Amino acid sequence: MHTLFNPNILSPSPAPAPQPNPFDLLLRTNSHTLRTSSISAAISASSSYGSCTEYALLTRQQDDQLSESNERPTEPRPYVRRKGHPKILLMGQRRSGKSSIQNVICNKMAPAETLYLESTNTLQTASINSFTEITFSELPSHIPASSPEIATPQNYASLGAVLWLIDIQDEYLSTLPSLIQTALFFHTHYPRLHFSVLVHKTDGLSPEYRNEAYREIRQRVQDELSDAGIPEYEIAFYQTSIFDLSIFDAMSKILQGLIPQLPALEALLTRLCSACGMQKAYLFDTASKLYVATDSGPAVLKDYEVCADYVDLIVDIKALYGWQLEAKGRRKSDENGEENIGESVVTFEKSGEAYVYAREITEHLSLICIMGKGSTPDKRVLIDYNVSLLQDAVVEIFKM
Repeated sequence: MHTLFNPNILSPSPAPAPQPNPFDLLLRTNSHTLRTSSISAAISASSSYGSCTEYALLTRQQDDQLSESNERPTEPRPYVRRKGHPKILLMGQRRSGKSSIQNVICNKMAPAETLYLESTNTLQTASINSFTEITFSELPSHIPASSPEIATPQNYASLGAVLWLIDIQDEYLSTLPSLIQTALFFHTHYPRLHFSVLVHKTDGLSPEYRNEAYREIRQRVQDELSDAGIPEYEIAFYQTSIFDLSIFDAMSKILQGLIPQLPALEALLTRLCSACGMQKAYLFDTASKLYVATDSGPAVLKDYEVCADYVDLIVDIKALYGWQLEAKGRRKSDENGEENIGESVVTFEKSGEAYVYAREITEHLSLICIMGKGSTPDKRVLIDYNVSLLQDAVVEIFKM
């Protein structure tokens, strides 16, 4: 076990600026420029062929290409990089669970109480105010994504991700045409949006049926996209349910794609696990149980469930005995001017070798780690030192 000797690992070196390819053709030019370049190419070709007939043939081919390019429809306006906090749009068929997900994640509603929610008829929005504001919007099933009232720059230009929900316990094949139309719309007008499909309500189904339906949905969607001419369009698929932590795990992965600081956070957590012999490390949003980042090691749902339950315990204890916050939501400082940092350790094996380590990073972020057999509690001094370096780095990262 060693220390994080180099703090620069928290800020990966920026990627080099892409160099222009001199062999790429500039398609977005006016007719005069294109015609001039075409004639120049024809002249250079004619000098190599040495034949006036071949020169004339090449010129006619260039003119035909020019006329075809002018007859093509105008391409959509390029997607502008979104600014501000993460925004997620929920879509899908009626009674697919959009309102339930929004209330469970944002409003902490018990999953059983969502059975009495009414259908949504208008665009509904809910937010989580944490380390950043996370907005969830729900679009009713009878309103298509391309509706003029909804498809406005105010609604879509700042979106980060679109989630399409499929009720696996219903006739899920009937929703695939609407799913494909929506995917084609966002691919055409907002190609940089993250598009994901949630195969929802998987609770109560046998693993064989659930996995078979999941594979069928995924294969049909990919086939339809290939037939539409966009096989390269990347769509993420998740199996979710509000009655377990699979919905929080899927939302965490979707949220990570909307956080620009993710590469630096992953490098930081990976280095911490390597230095301290940790099995897994999660950086949690304490209020919502969504993890903002994790190390590069393989993620196991069981590990996440243990850490998420620990976060629930921390929130409950915090409400009873924990951190005293100022009216503005900031932590108080002690007499020496240092902030009070909350931390705890829980051992969940009789041997005491494997345990969960929790450390408050900021008011809204918590580090939850599953310690391996090599990181015994007697090495807590070195572990605390490394985690303090991580804490300082995380605070600086989110200040950028």
